[in-house]
Amino acid sequence: MQPSELRPGTGAQPADPADRVLTVPNALSLLRLAGVPLFLWLLLGPQEDLLAVLLLAVSGATDWLDGKLARWLDQSSKLGTVLDPAVDRLYTLATLAAFGLRDIVPWWVVGVLVGRDVVLAACLPVLRRYGYGPFEVHYLGKAATFNLLYAFPLLLLAEAATGPLGDVVRPLAYAFTAWGAALYVWSAVLYLVQVIAAVRTARAGATLARPTRRRGT
Repeated sequence: MQPSELRPGTGAQPADPADRVLTVPNALSLLRLAGVPLFLWLLLGPQEDLLAVLLLAVSGATDWLDGKLARWLDQSSKLGTVLDPAVDRLYTLATLAAFGLRDIVPWWVVGVLVGRDVVLAACLPVLRRYGYGPFEVHYLGKAATFNLLYAFPLLLLAEAATGPLGDVVRPLAYAFTAWGAALYVWSAVLYLVQVIAAVRTARAGATLARPTRRRGT
């Protein structure tokens, strides 16, 4: 074992690679996080939609790249598993808020998608109470995010484009939005089913572990 693999001050226990913070994928996720306020400013300030589309495209590319690099460089980490989906969710919420304020999408769509995240966030204290951590992101949730990250720049292009380009982009934007929203809600339903099953299992285990009282004592 190399000295660099030992935890400082112990000299015995090797450092867990999952505890690493300074990794290339985490650096890319932090760059994406720094782009969220710039993205909002572009949409709501000067309304530079093409620059916002470019920033969103770069964010989507780095989102794909940091996952690949984590596997290629063997730099998966606990921080990355939390930070990467959190940044995705921030971009989703920021975009929905901006689109609602600019009337690009109806507010009821914003309410449904934001409400989904609020419900899932409310499940976390329940899971902690019964000894569970956050569940891994379901593949349907990843597919939903993928569709929405395509839908958002297409909606911006549809807003900015005129003529034949707008006629082509607009139905694609609406299709990706519908698919993404449906998958987003459905993945939440599956998550809630997992939460209910976990709580029932924990309660059943607690009941079995509870000592039974003998009659007459």
